[in-house]
Amino acid sequence: MKDLLLIAAFAFGGAACAGLLGAVALRLLRHRSVAVSLTVVAAVTVTAMLAGTLAVARAMFLSPHDLSVVTLVAAMAAVVSLATALLLGRWVVARGRELALAARAFGEGGSFAAPPARATAELAAVTRELAATSARLAASRERERALEASRRELVAWISHDLRTPLAGLRAMAEALEDGVAAEPARYHRQIRTEVDRLAGMVGDLFELSRIHAGALELTPSRVSLRDLAADALLGADPLARERGVRLCGDEIAPVPVEVDGREMTRVLANLLGNAIRHTPADGTVAVRVDRREDTAVLSVTDGCGGIPEEDLTKVFDTGWRGNPARTPPAGAGLGLAIVRGIVEAHAGRAHVRNVPGGCRFEVTLPLAASPG
Repeated sequence: MKDLLLIAAFAFGGAACAGLLGAVALRLLRHRSVAVSLTVVAAVTVTAMLAGTLAVARAMFLSPHDLSVVTLVAAMAAVVSLATALLLGRWVVARGRELALAARAFGEGGSFAAPPARATAELAAVTRELAATSARLAASRERERALEASRRELVAWISHDLRTPLAGLRAMAEALEDGVAAEPARYHRQIRTEVDRLAGMVGDLFELSRIHAGALELTPSRVSLRDLAADALLGADPLARERGVRLCGDEIAPVPVEVDGREMTRVLANLLGNAIRHTPADGTVAVRVDRREDTAVLSVTDGCGGIPEEDLTKVFDTGWRGNPARTPPAGAGLGLAIVRGIVEAHAGRAHVRNVPGGCRFEVTLPLAASPG
Protein backbone atom coordinates (compact mmCIF):
# COMPACT_ATOMS: atom_id res chain seq x y z
CA MET A 1 0.00 0.00 0.00
CA LYS A 2 2.90 2.32 0.80
CA ASP A 3 4.41 1.68 -2.64
CA LEU A 4 1.12 2.56 -4.35
CA LEU A 5 0.91 5.83 -2.45
CA LEU A 6 4.48 6.64 -3.40
CA ILE A 7 3.79 5.88 -7.08
CA ALA A 8 0.67 8.03 -6.97
CA ALA A 9 2.66 10.88 -5.40
CA PHE A 10 5.39 10.72 -8.07
CA ALA A 11 2.78 10.51 -10.87
CA PHE A 12 0.81 13.43 -9.45
CA GLY A 13 3.93 15.55 -9.07
CA GLY A 14 5.01 15.02 -12.66
CA ALA A 15 1.50 15.57 -14.03
CA ALA A 16 1.01 18.67 -11.87
CA CYS A 17 4.15 20.26 -13.29
CA ALA A 18 2.89 19.66 -16.84
CA GLY A 19 -0.55 20.94 -15.90
CA LEU A 20 0.90 24.13 -14.40
CA LEU A 21 2.90 24.83 -17.54
CA GLY A 22 -0.22 24.18 -19.62
CA ALA A 23 -2.27 26.62 -17.51
CA VAL A 24 0.37 29.31 -18.03
CA ALA A 25 0.36 28.61 -21.79
CA LEU A 26 -3.44 28.80 -21.96
CA ARG A 27 -3.44 32.13 -20.12
CA LEU A 28 -0.83 33.57 -22.48
CA LEU A 29 -2.75 32.30 -25.53
CA ARG A 30 -6.27 33.05 -24.27
CA HIS A 31 -6.88 35.65 -27.01
CA ARG A 32 -5.78 33.33 -29.81
CA SER A 33 -7.88 30.92 -31.85
CA VAL A 34 -9.82 28.12 -30.19
CA ALA A 35 -7.79 25.70 -32.33
CA VAL A 36 -4.62 26.79 -30.49
CA SER A 37 -6.33 26.31 -27.11
CA LEU A 38 -7.52 22.83 -28.06
CA THR A 39 -4.01 21.92 -29.18
CA VAL A 40 -2.54 23.15 -25.90
CA VAL A 41 -5.13 21.14 -23.95
CA ALA A 42 -4.27 17.98 -25.91
CA ALA A 43 -0.55 18.61 -25.45
CA VAL A 44 -0.99 19.18 -21.72
CA THR A 45 -2.94 15.93 -21.39
CA VAL A 46 -0.28 13.84 -23.08
CA THR A 47 2.59 15.71 -21.41
CA ALA A 48 1.01 15.24 -17.98
CA MET A 49 0.70 11.52 -18.61
CA LEU A 50 4.27 11.32 -19.90
CA ALA A 51 5.67 13.39 -17.03
CA GLY A 52 3.90 11.26 -14.47
CA THR A 53 5.07 8.07 -16.16
CA LEU A 54 8.69 9.25 -16.39
CA ALA A 55 8.68 10.34 -12.75
CA VAL A 56 7.42 6.94 -11.64
CA ALA A 57 9.82 5.14 -14.02
CA ARG A 58 12.87 6.94 -12.65
CA ALA A 59 11.77 6.35 -9.09
CA MET A 60 11.31 2.63 -9.79
CA PHE A 61 14.65 2.41 -11.67
CA LEU A 62 13.15 0.92 -14.85
CA SER A 63 15.55 -0.31 -17.45
CA PRO A 64 16.45 2.03 -20.36
CA HIS A 65 14.61 -0.27 -22.75
CA ASP A 66 11.40 -0.19 -20.74
CA LEU A 67 11.69 3.56 -20.36
CA SER A 68 12.13 4.07 -24.11
CA VAL A 69 9.09 1.86 -24.78
CA VAL A 70 6.96 3.92 -22.41
CA THR A 71 8.24 7.15 -23.96
CA LEU A 72 7.52 5.89 -27.49
CA VAL A 73 3.97 4.91 -26.54
CA ALA A 74 3.40 8.32 -24.99
CA ALA A 75 4.86 10.03 -28.06
CA MET A 76 2.50 8.15 -30.38
CA ALA A 77 -0.43 9.07 -28.13
CA ALA A 78 0.73 12.69 -28.29
CA VAL A 79 0.82 12.65 -32.10
CA VAL A 80 -2.70 11.24 -32.34
CA SER A 81 -4.03 13.62 -29.67
CA LEU A 82 -2.48 16.69 -31.27
CA ALA A 83 -3.76 15.71 -34.71
CA THR A 84 -7.26 15.20 -33.32
CA ALA A 85 -7.14 18.53 -31.47
CA LEU A 86 -5.98 20.36 -34.59
CA LEU A 87 -8.73 18.85 -36.73
CA LEU A 88 -11.37 19.64 -34.13
CA GLY A 89 -10.01 23.16 -33.68
CA ARG A 90 -9.99 23.85 -37.42
CA TRP A 91 -13.58 22.58 -37.67
CA VAL A 92 -14.76 24.77 -34.81
CA VAL A 93 -12.90 27.78 -36.23
CA ALA A 94 -14.46 27.22 -39.66
CA ARG A 95 -17.96 27.04 -38.15
CA GLY A 96 -17.26 30.16 -36.11
CA ARG A 97 -16.01 32.01 -39.20
CA GLU A 98 -19.18 31.08 -41.10
CA LEU A 99 -21.30 32.30 -38.21
CA ALA A 100 -19.33 35.56 -38.06
CA LEU A 101 -19.87 36.18 -41.79
CA ALA A 102 -23.59 35.50 -41.43
CA ALA A 103 -23.76 37.85 -38.42
CA ARG A 104 -21.87 40.53 -40.37
CA ALA A 105 -24.45 40.48 -43.15
CA PHE A 106 -27.16 40.60 -40.50
CA GLY A 107 -25.53 43.61 -38.84
CA GLU A 108 -25.38 45.52 -42.13
CA GLY A 109 -29.18 45.70 -42.27
CA GLY A 110 -29.94 42.40 -43.95
CA SER A 111 -31.67 39.35 -42.57
CA PHE A 112 -29.77 36.61 -40.78
CA ALA A 113 -29.29 33.38 -42.73
CA ALA A 114 -27.98 30.52 -40.62
CA PRO A 115 -24.88 28.75 -42.02
CA PRO A 116 -25.84 25.45 -43.68
CA ALA A 117 -23.10 23.37 -42.03
CA ARG A 118 -23.76 21.69 -38.69
CA ALA A 119 -22.07 23.28 -35.69
CA THR A 120 -21.48 22.54 -32.02
CA ALA A 121 -24.36 22.83 -29.57
CA GLU A 122 -23.06 26.20 -28.32
CA LEU A 123 -22.68 27.65 -31.81
CA ALA A 124 -26.08 26.25 -32.75
CA ALA A 125 -27.60 28.02 -29.73
CA VAL A 126 -25.96 31.29 -30.81
CA THR A 127 -27.29 30.74 -34.33
CA ARG A 128 -30.84 30.28 -33.03
CA GLU A 129 -30.59 33.43 -30.92
CA LEU A 130 -29.29 35.42 -33.89
CA ALA A 131 -32.12 34.11 -36.07
CA ALA A 132 -34.69 35.08 -33.44
CA THR A 133 -33.11 38.52 -33.05
CA SER A 134 -33.12 38.95 -36.83
CA ALA A 135 -36.83 38.14 -36.97
CA ARG A 136 -37.59 40.62 -34.19
CA LEU A 137 -35.53 43.35 -35.86
CA ALA A 138 -37.19 42.70 -39.21
CA ALA A 139 -40.61 43.05 -37.59
CA SER A 140 -39.43 46.20 -35.82
CA ARG A 141 -38.14 47.69 -39.07
CA GLU A 142 -41.43 46.88 -40.76
CA ARG A 143 -43.38 48.55 -37.95
CA GLU A 144 -41.08 51.56 -38.12
CA ARG A 145 -41.60 51.89 -41.88
CA ALA A 146 -45.37 51.57 -41.45
CA LEU A 147 -45.36 54.12 -38.64
CA GLU A 148 -43.26 56.55 -40.65
CA ALA A 149 -45.58 56.21 -43.64
CA SER A 150 -48.55 56.71 -41.34
CA ARG A 151 -46.97 59.82 -39.85
CA ARG A 152 -46.26 61.33 -43.26
CA GLU A 153 -49.82 60.66 -44.36
CA LEU A 154 -51.15 62.06 -41.09
CA VAL A 155 -49.18 65.29 -41.54
CA ALA A 156 -50.62 65.64 -45.05
CA TRP A 157 -54.17 65.02 -43.81
CA ILE A 158 -53.83 67.35 -40.83
CA SER A 159 -52.42 70.07 -43.07
CA HIS A 160 -55.43 69.66 -45.36
CA ASP A 161 -57.89 69.67 -42.47
CA LEU A 162 -56.32 72.74 -40.88
CA ARG A 163 -56.07 74.75 -44.07
CA THR A 164 -59.81 74.76 -44.81
CA PRO A 165 -61.15 75.93 -41.41
CA LEU A 166 -58.33 78.45 -41.00
CA ALA A 167 -59.14 79.96 -44.38
CA GLY A 168 -62.81 80.12 -43.37
CA LEU A 169 -61.95 81.72 -40.04
CA ARG A 170 -59.82 84.34 -41.77
CA ALA A 171 -62.58 85.13 -44.26
CA MET A 172 -65.20 85.47 -41.51
CA ALA A 173 -62.88 87.60 -39.36
CA GLU A 174 -62.16 89.91 -42.30
CA ALA A 175 -65.88 90.19 -43.06
CA LEU A 176 -66.62 91.13 -39.45
CA GLU A 177 -63.68 93.54 -39.39
CA ASP A 178 -64.83 95.28 -42.59
CA GLY A 179 -68.43 95.41 -41.39
CA VAL A 180 -69.76 93.56 -44.42
CA ALA A 181 -71.16 90.55 -42.50
CA ALA A 182 -74.93 90.49 -43.00
CA GLU A 183 -75.50 88.39 -39.84
CA PRO A 184 -72.65 88.91 -37.35
CA ALA A 185 -74.23 86.57 -34.80
CA ARG A 186 -74.21 83.69 -37.30
CA TYR A 187 -70.56 84.41 -38.11
CA HIS A 188 -69.73 84.35 -34.40
CA ARG A 189 -71.44 80.99 -33.95
CA GLN A 190 -69.61 79.57 -36.95
CA ILE A 191 -66.27 80.84 -35.67
CA ARG A 192 -66.95 79.24 -32.31
CA THR A 193 -67.82 75.94 -33.99
CA GLU A 194 -64.63 75.94 -36.06
CA VAL A 195 -62.49 76.88 -33.05
CA ASP A 196 -64.03 74.05 -31.02
CA ARG A 197 -63.31 71.58 -33.83
CA LEU A 198 -59.71 72.78 -34.15
CA ALA A 199 -59.28 72.55 -30.37
CA GLY A 200 -60.55 68.98 -30.45
CA MET A 201 -58.12 68.12 -33.25
CA VAL A 202 -55.19 69.59 -31.31
CA GLY A 203 -56.29 67.66 -28.22
CA ASP A 204 -56.39 64.43 -30.19
CA LEU A 205 -52.91 65.09 -31.57
CA PHE A 206 -51.58 65.73 -28.07
CA GLU A 207 -53.18 62.55 -26.73
CA LEU A 208 -51.82 60.49 -29.62
CA SER A 209 -48.33 61.92 -29.16
CA ARG A 210 -48.43 60.91 -25.47
CA ILE A 211 -49.47 57.39 -26.43
CA HIS A 212 -46.73 57.01 -29.06
CA ALA A 213 -44.12 58.44 -26.70
CA GLY A 214 -45.14 56.03 -23.93
CA ALA A 215 -45.96 59.01 -21.70
CA LEU A 216 -49.59 58.07 -21.08
CA GLU A 217 -49.90 57.98 -17.29
CA LEU A 218 -52.76 55.83 -16.03
CA THR A 219 -54.43 56.02 -12.64
CA PRO A 220 -56.35 52.73 -12.51
CA SER A 221 -59.16 52.08 -10.09
CA ARG A 222 -61.83 49.41 -9.74
CA VAL A 223 -64.94 50.50 -11.66
CA SER A 224 -67.92 48.83 -13.31
CA LEU A 225 -68.18 48.92 -17.08
CA ARG A 226 -71.92 49.43 -16.63
CA ASP A 227 -71.27 52.80 -14.98
CA LEU A 228 -68.74 53.86 -17.63
CA ALA A 229 -71.08 52.80 -20.47
CA ALA A 230 -74.06 54.59 -18.89
CA ASP A 231 -72.08 57.84 -18.57
CA ALA A 232 -70.82 57.54 -22.15
CA LEU A 233 -74.34 56.95 -23.48
CA LEU A 234 -75.57 59.99 -21.59
CA GLY A 235 -72.78 62.11 -23.04
CA ALA A 236 -73.42 60.90 -26.60
CA ASP A 237 -77.19 61.41 -26.45
CA PRO A 238 -77.19 65.03 -27.77
CA LEU A 239 -75.16 64.04 -30.86
CA ALA A 240 -77.40 61.02 -31.44
CA ARG A 241 -80.55 63.17 -31.24
CA GLU A 242 -79.06 65.67 -33.66
CA ARG A 243 -78.28 62.87 -36.14
CA GLY A 244 -81.57 61.06 -35.58
CA VAL A 245 -79.78 57.92 -34.31
CA ARG A 246 -81.18 55.71 -31.55
CA LEU A 247 -78.89 54.62 -28.72
CA CYS A 248 -79.45 51.20 -27.17
CA GLY A 249 -77.80 50.03 -23.96
CA ASP A 250 -80.06 47.27 -22.70
CA GLU A 251 -77.41 44.49 -22.50
CA ILE A 252 -74.80 45.99 -20.24
CA ALA A 253 -73.59 43.64 -17.51
CA PRO A 254 -72.01 45.05 -14.31
CA VAL A 255 -68.52 43.71 -15.06
CA PRO A 256 -65.72 45.06 -12.81
CA VAL A 257 -62.47 46.20 -14.40
CA GLU A 258 -59.31 47.95 -13.21
CA VAL A 259 -58.94 50.97 -15.52
CA ASP A 260 -58.29 54.67 -15.62
CA GLY A 261 -61.85 56.00 -15.65
CA ARG A 262 -61.03 59.22 -17.50
CA GLU A 263 -59.08 57.53 -20.29
CA MET A 264 -61.63 54.73 -20.67
CA THR A 265 -64.43 57.33 -20.86
CA ARG A 266 -62.53 58.84 -23.79
CA VAL A 267 -62.39 55.42 -25.44
CA LEU A 268 -66.16 54.99 -25.15
CA ALA A 269 -66.82 58.56 -26.31
CA ASN A 270 -64.66 58.05 -29.40
CA LEU A 271 -66.32 54.73 -30.25
CA LEU A 272 -69.84 56.11 -29.77
CA GLY A 273 -69.09 59.31 -31.67
CA ASN A 274 -67.60 57.33 -34.55
CA ALA A 275 -70.59 54.95 -34.60
CA ILE A 276 -73.16 57.77 -34.52
CA ARG A 277 -71.48 59.74 -37.31
CA HIS A 278 -71.42 56.68 -39.61
CA THR A 279 -74.94 55.45 -38.85
CA PRO A 280 -77.74 56.88 -41.05
CA ALA A 281 -80.77 58.61 -39.56
CA ASP A 282 -83.27 56.23 -37.94
CA GLY A 283 -80.40 53.79 -37.41
CA THR A 284 -79.36 52.24 -34.09
CA VAL A 285 -76.10 52.20 -32.17
CA ALA A 286 -76.01 49.47 -29.53
CA VAL A 287 -73.64 49.19 -26.58
CA ARG A 288 -73.13 45.84 -24.89
CA VAL A 289 -70.90 44.56 -22.07
CA ASP A 290 -70.23 40.83 -21.55
CA ARG A 291 -67.99 38.67 -19.40
CA ARG A 292 -65.96 36.08 -21.32
CA GLU A 293 -63.92 33.80 -19.10
CA ASP A 294 -61.38 36.10 -17.42
CA THR A 295 -62.00 39.15 -19.63
CA ALA A 296 -64.62 41.86 -20.03
CA VAL A 297 -65.80 42.68 -23.56
CA LEU A 298 -67.40 46.01 -24.37
CA SER A 299 -68.86 46.27 -27.87
CA VAL A 300 -70.34 49.14 -29.89
CA THR A 301 -72.38 48.09 -32.92
CA ASP A 302 -73.39 50.63 -35.56
CA GLY A 303 -75.36 50.66 -38.81
CA CYS A 304 -72.65 51.93 -41.14
CA GLY A 305 -73.24 49.18 -43.68
CA GLY A 306 -69.92 47.49 -43.03
CA ILE A 307 -66.24 48.13 -43.74
CA PRO A 308 -64.48 46.66 -46.81
CA GLU A 309 -62.58 43.53 -45.81
CA GLU A 310 -59.28 44.94 -47.04
CA ASP A 311 -59.69 47.95 -44.71
CA LEU A 312 -60.55 46.06 -41.51
CA THR A 313 -56.89 45.77 -40.54
CA LYS A 314 -56.33 49.52 -41.10
CA VAL A 315 -59.22 50.88 -39.06
CA PHE A 316 -57.12 51.58 -35.95
CA ASP A 317 -54.16 52.99 -37.89
CA THR A 318 -53.24 56.62 -37.32
CA GLY A 319 -54.91 58.85 -39.91
CA TRP A 320 -57.21 56.18 -41.39
CA ARG A 321 -60.67 57.51 -42.19
CA GLY A 322 -62.00 55.36 -44.98
CA ASN A 323 -63.12 58.50 -46.79
CA PRO A 324 -61.37 59.19 -50.09
CA ALA A 325 -62.66 62.76 -50.12
CA ARG A 326 -60.83 63.50 -46.86
CA THR A 327 -63.31 66.25 -46.11
CA PRO A 328 -63.26 67.99 -42.71
CA PRO A 329 -66.46 66.35 -41.43
CA ALA A 330 -64.63 63.04 -41.59
CA GLY A 331 -62.28 64.20 -38.83
CA ALA A 332 -58.55 63.72 -38.67
CA GLY A 333 -58.68 59.96 -38.33
CA LEU A 334 -57.19 59.99 -34.84
CA GLY A 335 -60.08 58.78 -32.69
CA LEU A 336 -59.74 55.05 -33.30
CA ALA A 337 -55.92 55.21 -33.10
CA ILE A 338 -56.35 56.80 -29.67
CA VAL A 339 -58.82 54.05 -28.74
CA ARG A 340 -56.30 51.34 -29.57
CA GLY A 341 -53.47 53.12 -27.76
CA ILE A 342 -55.44 53.58 -24.54
CA VAL A 343 -56.84 50.04 -24.60
CA GLU A 344 -53.42 48.48 -25.18
CA ALA A 345 -52.01 50.62 -22.34
CA HIS A 346 -54.57 48.80 -20.14
CA ALA A 347 -53.25 45.39 -21.37
CA GLY A 348 -56.38 45.04 -23.50
CA ARG A 349 -57.17 44.64 -27.18
CA ALA A 350 -59.31 46.58 -29.66
CA HIS A 351 -60.91 44.73 -32.56
CA VAL A 352 -63.46 45.39 -35.28
CA ARG A 353 -65.54 43.02 -37.43
CA ASN A 354 -68.45 43.30 -39.78
CA VAL A 355 -71.95 42.29 -38.73
CA PRO A 356 -75.20 42.37 -40.74
CA GLY A 357 -75.94 46.02 -41.56
CA GLY A 358 -72.85 47.49 -39.96
CA CYS A 359 -69.76 46.72 -37.91
CA ARG A 360 -68.96 45.97 -34.29
CA PHE A 361 -66.05 47.46 -32.38
CA GLU A 362 -64.98 45.34 -29.42
CA VAL A 363 -62.74 46.33 -26.53
CA THR A 364 -61.42 43.42 -24.47
CA LEU A 365 -60.05 44.19 -20.99
CA PRO A 366 -58.78 42.01 -18.12
CA LEU A 367 -61.26 41.53 -15.29
CA ALA A 368 -60.50 43.27 -12.02
CA ALA A 369 -59.03 41.02 -9.35
CA SER A 370 -61.47 39.91 -6.69
CA PRO A 371 -61.27 42.16 -3.60
CA GLY A 372 -59.59 40.60 -0.61
